[in-house]
Amino acid sequence: MPVRVLPDFLINQIAAGEVVERPASVVKELVENALDAGADQIMIDVADGGRTMISVIDNGSGMQCDDLKHCILRHATSKLPDDDLLNINFMGFRGEALPSIASVSDMTIDTACVGAENGWQLDANTGDIRPSDWECGTRIRVKNLFGRTPARLKFLRGDRAEMMGVLDVVKRLAMARSDVGFTLNNKWRFPKNQDIIERITTVMGEDVRGKMLEINTDSSTVDGMRLSGFISVPTLRRASSIDQYLFVNGRPVRDKVLIGALRAAYMDVMHAREFPLCALYLTVPSRSVDVNVSPAKTDVHFLEPTHVRSFIIKSLRDALARTMVDNVENKTNIFFTPQIKEFKNNSLPKNAFIFEPVLHICEPINESIKNDDCKENLNAVFFADTISQKISDTAENAVYNEFPLGRIIGQIGNKYILAATADCLVVVDQHAAHERITYERLRNRTIKGQPLLTPIVISMRAEDVMAVLSVADEMRMAGLHIEAFGDDAIAIFEKPADWDLNWSDLFGSIAAEVREYGHSSQLGERLHLKLANYACHHSVRAGQRLDVNQMDALLRDIERTTRGGQCNHGRPVYKFIPLAEMDSWFERI
Repeated sequence: MPVRVLPDFLINQIAAGEVVERPASVVKELVENALDAGADQIMIDVADGGRTMISVIDNGSGMQCDDLKHCILRHATSKLPDDDLLNINFMGFRGEALPSIASVSDMTIDTACVGAENGWQLDANTGDIRPSDWECGTRIRVKNLFGRTPARLKFLRGDRAEMMGVLDVVKRLAMARSDVGFTLNNKWRFPKNQDIIERITTVMGEDVRGKMLEINTDSSTVDGMRLSGFISVPTLRRASSIDQYLFVNGRPVRDKVLIGALRAAYMDVMHAREFPLCALYLTVPSRSVDVNVSPAKTDVHFLEPTHVRSFIIKSLRDALARTMVDNVENKTNIFFTPQIKEFKNNSLPKNAFIFEPVLHICEPINESIKNDDCKENLNAVFFADTISQKISDTAENAVYNEFPLGRIIGQIGNKYILAATADCLVVVDQHAAHERITYERLRNRTIKGQPLLTPIVISMRAEDVMAVLSVADEMRMAGLHIEAFGDDAIAIFEKPADWDLNWSDLFGSIAAEVREYGHSSQLGERLHLKLANYACHHSVRAGQRLDVNQMDALLRDIERTTRGGQCNHGRPVYKFIPLAEMDSWFERI
């Protein structure tokens, strides 16, 4: 069969199959072009999910007549002035979008530069250019999408589903550029120069208020990386990754390295089948990341993915590990969180809670639970390192906002501890609180390795052996010493004490993750589950009566415990009920 050069129209349609998957892809490409043109107001209108019409209007720099002629030619772009693919600072740069869209639709472009005598209109079907009365910026209208390739139409979903895809694209671009105003169908509006916190709330929903932690890690000494943005507290999660917004050098991406790092950071505070919310902006030197991986430009390749992953995990874990005391002393930005105020003059505000003496509000004591051994165990073992204070010795004990979780009121139901700050009632789950304290103490201990007289040999495929050995150093830190045993087996020479696992299944899972993502969190997850189960079974139980000193010690400990806001399963440890909310209960507002 002879080799022939394909005609231009077929080349463009093939390229369209890579760039233009559905209406959302068209919107993404056109809006990115508008951003590159310097627009700060972009209006998007979509009809029938984008099937019949897509219109994008911007107030950017516009195009001259000659530029308009070239813009629908393949690989024509204004975004690579020095022809350096490793120094890309634009959203679009491949020069494939407009000719690809034009090859599968009816597209017209109206454009004008600031101060020009007139605008210009291009009919992409015929290539005709004529003067127009367009005043400033650019308008691109795409009609009858896939009209020239009807076979592609049957792969489109319903109008509502396609509209949801378009909305998701606009949201991600709006999150990338909070300085730009976006309007979709005159229904979804993201104002220009909107505060990033307000934009996050607009995009993700009102339920994020009070539940986002700020990330701002400048790693200029480590390859010039910087991570900023917000992540949700572990008690705020979704059933899918829909509200995970990840950006690299201002570009929305769906990168495996970033997603894996996010999952690893939340490993011991959230269930594996739940997803945190985030808006994370990673900045790296342009030569350390390749954005020219796919026509859709949603994938990137890092020069040192392991280093990037470690940097992100550490940054997120440090934020999640902030204690309540840290947040108060360092004034950490947890936006919209009920404020924990400090009164330096040691005077009580007028609306402070005052309970004298401290009351027990609880059910009758269960004699089977009340015993001296339990009390001795709680005081001598679990609260040995606690900085606790007696409740009624000095006048300072009347200042309820001396501690982030306030002063003890009592216990209710033998499972919840009640406390009060100056303007909030605090309810603490005693089991969840002690479970987190116990887990963190276990986690900070050095893992003891157990040398084996006879190594355990696991047979595997040669490619799986190579994958597992690539993370051998990480395993060594977890107390697992492995080495190659020929080309198709791994030998375990040392393992964590008391670990009896199905090693074949574990290494198989590790190999699969490494080959898919370049890293593995399987061993860390197994360690987390083991420690979490131990902590759960060796903590204060619901239904257990505690005295005032024990309750006070528990609260002071959880204030200084990392990730103290949630237990090992992601459940909340404490709840603040503002005084203003209680006023509304009794119609005092």
